[in-house]
Amino acid sequence: MALFEKLVKSLESNTADDYLELLHPEYVFVRHQSGDEVTKEAWSVTVTGMFNAMAEGKLSWSDTRCLYENDDILVYHNIGTFPDGTKESIIAVHTLKDGKIIRTESGATPLNL
Repeated sequence: MALFEKLVKSLESNTADDYLELLHPEYVFVRHQSGDEVTKEAWSVTVTGMFNAMAEGKLSWSDTRCLYENDDILVYHNIGTFPDGTKESIIAVHTLKDGKIIRTESGATPLNL
C-alpha cells in the first residue's frame, strides 16, 4: 500500500496512532507561517489534538488527492475546514526516508466560500 493510501486511511478511520506510525523517528514539521521546525514529539501533541477535533466534528479534511508520490516524496492537496468555520486549501510536501515521512512542509491559502 502506498504511503498516501495509509495516510488517508488513518484520517478516515480517525486513528492518530496510525498516522503517527507513518512518521520517521527523526521527523520534523516545518510551520509554514513562521518556518519554525517542530520535532516528532512536539508534533504528536498537535496531531492528537487534531484527531480529537476530528472526532468531535470540529475539524475535517475533504477533496484529498495525491499529486505525486515516489520513494522520496509525497505531495498531496486537500481542503481543511476548521473549528471556527474557516476553510483553507492546503498543499503538503512530505520528504520520505525508509518508507516513512521524515519532513513535512505545507502551505495554506484561505478560501472564501
